[in-house]
Amino acid sequence: MQTLYFDHSASTPPHEQVIRTMAEVMVAHYANPGSLHRAGGEALRLVERARASVAEWLGAKPQEVVFTSGGTESNNLAIKGIVGSVGRKRKHIVTSAVEHASVYQCVRQLEEAGVAVTVVPVDRDGRVSPERVRAAVRDDTVLVSIMHVNNETGAIQPIREIGEALADCPHVRFHVDGVQAIAKIPVAWKDWGVDLYTGSAHKFRGPKGVGFLLVREGVRLAPLAAGGGQEHGMRSGTPNVPGIVAAAQALRIAMEGAEERRARWRALRRRILEGVKEIPGLVYNGSEREELQAPHIVNLSYPGMRPEVLVHTLEKNGILVSTQSACSSRSLQPSRVLKAMGFDDARAAGSIRISMGDEHDEAAVGLLLERLKKAVAELKPLAKTR
Repeated sequence: MQTLYFDHSASTPPHEQVIRTMAEVMVAHYANPGSLHRAGGEALRLVERARASVAEWLGAKPQEVVFTSGGTESNNLAIKGIVGSVGRKRKHIVTSAVEHASVYQCVRQLEEAGVAVTVVPVDRDGRVSPERVRAAVRDDTVLVSIMHVNNETGAIQPIREIGEALADCPHVRFHVDGVQAIAKIPVAWKDWGVDLYTGSAHKFRGPKGVGFLLVREGVRLAPLAAGGGQEHGMRSGTPNVPGIVAAAQALRIAMEGAEERRARWRALRRRILEGVKEIPGLVYNGSEREELQAPHIVNLSYPGMRPEVLVHTLEKNGILVSTQSACSSRSLQPSRVLKAMGFDDARAAGSIRISMGDEHDEAAVGLLLERLKKAVAELKPLAKTR
């Protein structure tokens, strides 16, 4: 039986050329970029070339690109870096109820340390109101952190409108977790008034363990770790040269084909939603307005059924999907995101996420729907006894 991987929001298969590039750099350029000899200089040039490429594709200056180990580190660096850089005694953060764990838990950690936090609720579509975000800002607010695309539901937040609402708050920095957005939907972070924007390479077919934080020129961050002062003093540690080069290549490939890919995913997503309507027991979690949803993610619930049972039944039938986000999928608790959207425990606890990638086409989606229908039929007697 053919196995189909529909879990691209958790991680993507790296491009073959990206793998080759990473291996070649590991073999030929193993010197430390901080070394003064020629080999070190060659490694440094590769890092700076990659930095310039990432900057070009994402509308940044090279000096505004800080390489990290991934989305979690970038989010923590943005949030804790801003809080740590501000000398005032009272500090306040505004965030949303549907953030990724790397933002949500980071903010909670700071709250335990004495930082005040306001969590803005979302509507039934999983979106925040720019007006409510602005209303939450106080004189002691130092940061607003709102994700771009939700990792569970694919809901797109109104980042441009939030940036406009914060335009009269020069004392507030605006951070956006863009991990699920880059190469999936258009990104114009600087035009939208965003100060810090997070990316992760393994979400666009690059290697794991590499990410970046776009930091608007003039924004100061307190580093998370003391050390040699690499990455403009914001992120000490020997740069992951092979990973950085491979990440830049993966981003270029992803951005070059982004428009065509988006259109294809939109069509496939419509097909999935149409097919789900014909499967009794399954319900869709998200907006009916297509423009408010990322094209590659579909979130469904089978109320009353534990999601891991459905996931393993689908796996048995050759379909790989996930529950909640990969970071939270082993939790038996109802989805925090779906609860924030107003769904009850049964619906929030029985959700799965389908996320598409380059390899998916009409035939793949046809098999997905066929096997999804079969899995639900297999589980229906079990659901009735629960």
